[in-house]
Amino acid sequence: MGSHTEQIEHYLAGPAALRKAIAGMTPEQLKARPVAGRWSTLEVVVHIADFEPIISDRMMRVISHERPLLLVADENLFNAALHPHERVLEDELALIEATRKKMATVLRSLADEVYNRVGIHTFKGLVPLSSILTGATGHIEHHLKFIEEKRKALGI
Repeated sequence: MGSHTEQIEHYLAGPAALRKAIAGMTPEQLKARPVAGRWSTLEVVVHIADFEPIISDRMMRVISHERPLLLVADENLFNAALHPHERVLEDELALIEATRKKMATVLRSLADEVYNRVGIHTFKGLVPLSSILTGATGHIEHHLKFIEEKRKALGI
């Protein structure tokens, strides 16, 4: 055990980086779409919050089941149907933080060989736990550049 400690700590750091990226934004700025064809900052946060439980579920099923099926989820369909601008920012952030804390506790308890267990993703095929964790860790970082792009476009 222990060889994944650094990655787990990086995974846990994501929510704080997200909070820092949106710090000081007003409700109007959070809902603004200053870049044509792009989501608002609130929509980005909601997207992350919508996918944290999905990614967590994938990891838990790979850990506990033999080659489970991992269903695809379409973020654009979620965004169109799940009313992101009606969501409460703090609730979304709290969900992200709680999900990552829970999963970090689980991940820390695993033997190294468990990270090689696989699920069967409906688009990607065989996906090991280690790859799901890598994707989860990078998900918030991926979206931070888009939040920064919005802040610049809004002049904040």
